[in-house]
Amino acid sequence: MYAFTQDLPITTDVYARIMEGLGSEPPAGCLVHAVARIEGGLRYIDVWESKAACDLFLEQRVHPLLHSAFAAAGAAVPPEPVRHELDLVDINVFPR
Repeated sequence: MYAFTQDLPITTDVYARIMEGLGSEPPAGCLVHAVARIEGGLRYIDVWESKAACDLFLEQRVHPLLHSAFAAAGAAVPPEPVRHELDLVDINVFPR
């Protein structure tokens, strides 16, 4: 498993537009994607089957979307925020 947190200086409105652009197809290999509001933006908490699955999703689906959005706004895409990798011991997701 591959898990990390990542802080992004974006609003919930920007996050909603990103998610809308990604569509409803679940990311292959993503086990958990949680988002929390923090001072100055949002924190992603992700758990993936592997780092390779995460990187592939970012490369194939997220980055093209961001490049297109920033280009339309006449701006350069900022550098990827730092991922703080977690030494995940276990994960349980309880259905409701």
